[in-house]
Amino acid sequence: METQEFLSDMGSRTVMRIADVSALRKSQFPQDAGPMAHPVRPHSYIKMDNFYTGKPYHLVYEKGAEVIRMYKTLLGSQGFRKGMDLYFQRHDGQAVTCEDFFAAMRDANNIDFANFLLWYSQAGTPRVKVTSSYAVESRTFSLKFSQEVPATPGQPVKEPMFIPVAVGLLDAHGKDMPLSSVYHDGTLQSITTNGQPVFTTILRVTKKEEEFVFSNVSERPVPSLLRGFSAPIRLESDLSDSDLFFLLAHDSDEFNRWEAGQVLARKLMFNLVADYQQNKPLVLNPKFVDGLRSILTDSSLDKDFVAKAITIPGEGEIMDMMDVADPDAVHAVRRFIRKQIASELKHEFLNTIKENRSSEQYEFNHTNMARRALKNSSVEYLASLNIPEFTELALEEYKAATNMTEQFAALAAVAQNPGTTRGDALADFYKKWQHDSLVITKWFSLQATSDIPENVENVRKLLDHPAFDTRNPSKVSALIGGFCRSPVNFHAKDGSGYKLVGEMVVQLDKINPKVASRMVLAFSRWRCYDETRQNLAKAQLEMIVSANGLSENVFEIASKSLSS
Repeated sequence: METQEFLSDMGSRTVMRIADVSALRKSQFPQDAGPMAHPVRPHSYIKMDNFYTGKPYHLVYEKGAEVIRMYKTLLGSQGFRKGMDLYFQRHDGQAVTCEDFFAAMRDANNIDFANFLLWYSQAGTPRVKVTSSYAVESRTFSLKFSQEVPATPGQPVKEPMFIPVAVGLLDAHGKDMPLSSVYHDGTLQSITTNGQPVFTTILRVTKKEEEFVFSNVSERPVPSLLRGFSAPIRLESDLSDSDLFFLLAHDSDEFNRWEAGQVLARKLMFNLVADYQQNKPLVLNPKFVDGLRSILTDSSLDKDFVAKAITIPGEGEIMDMMDVADPDAVHAVRRFIRKQIASELKHEFLNTIKENRSSEQYEFNHTNMARRALKNSSVEYLASLNIPEFTELALEEYKAATNMTEQFAALAAVAQNPGTTRGDALADFYKKWQHDSLVITKWFSLQATSDIPENVENVRKLLDHPAFDTRNPSKVSALIGGFCRSPVNFHAKDGSGYKLVGEMVVQLDKINPKVASRMVLAFSRWRCYDETRQNLAKAQLEMIVSANGLSENVFEIASKSLSS
């Protein structure tokens, strides 16, 4: 959390929060639903290393940071500071426990946290459902919550969690409505501050099912739920598409404005995946494009926020939410959506690129970082169309770049599409930067994560590249770990991606078991895919487990994955 707060102060707090939550959904949520799921404070292990390298890191540190953040959400900045002061007063220089920190926060603020300690001992990501209703005569608005925590290895039965849900209500004009009181658990509770109404309140969801009823609500509102992502949960609500478009346009909480767009995009992608699987024509909802257009052309918004808001969810995030993940369908749908957005907003993207070019000397500050982020996103969208005009535009940006950020972003835009132009640009970049090991690590990663068809053969060739070294963990993570982050190629239907990574795990285990254990994690959710892929992935796990002299690091993850 310290790092998160520092980076928030350096730039945009909203954008940093979006980045943190995106990372949670990309890595921590899937890990918390797989065979290596464990609490923030693990109960048992074979190799402690496995908790602090690769994806398990997300459960210890990133989820741990979210737990600390929830204290601050519940207590406010001043209450959190009081708790920290007491914590240091009691324990400075001591070896302490999670219970010690919890007790300091509780005692300093004289507040009952009920079952909050479950966040340290219970694995899994809570799933929370919310339904709403408005009563005209009594002018009350109700939010009904239900929660469950899915079973995880060693924990088949779960208790309800203590979940802080930040909530605001919007009126028909998109303005925050004042909140004065809420009826909950048989008590009418005032939520004013010094007699003044508030516009965001924290609801403490602690039971499997419970209801909160806001009073003195003059019209049916649109609820803004889980503002600022106040708890690391999966939220499902009864908000309609119209409600979500309304929040996308008006919510004063910028994180939830972004989230409304993400929810719309996920719903759209799921619908299109179903159409793709049934061989139906793909059609993009024009309202979704109009929503992105309104954000892209809104000069009042932070440019870094706009860059995040026009980016649709990644393939891994969508597959993680499917009963049976379909890498080919999700890849085809995401590619279709991005191309349609680029085609329909090409004039807006061209204007955005023109307005955000700069020939001034490179400066590291939020204004310039935001400008570069938005311009780079626009170039990437247009280059995805793979037509000469926009490929040449990306090449011009590559050649004219005065800093690494813009040059590498332009290279990534060009490298989206297979062909000689891609190869020439990658070769030119290597020639310029071959003496900088860190830059070449990024160069390996860019090629490994590529979604171009049959990229497995390109990665195999890069294993023999003179700049690659299996003894260098950073290079291995960039090339092999990067390849695992390309769902459509790692999960290739012919098993070629699984075979490559399986072979590399066995090879790397002889050199660096910690690095090898990170790579084998890519197989951990093999049961989420179709039968063909399951059999191919399982075969590689069995091959790994049967390897002679296998390290405990790799054995723990591979064996737990097989037995899941």
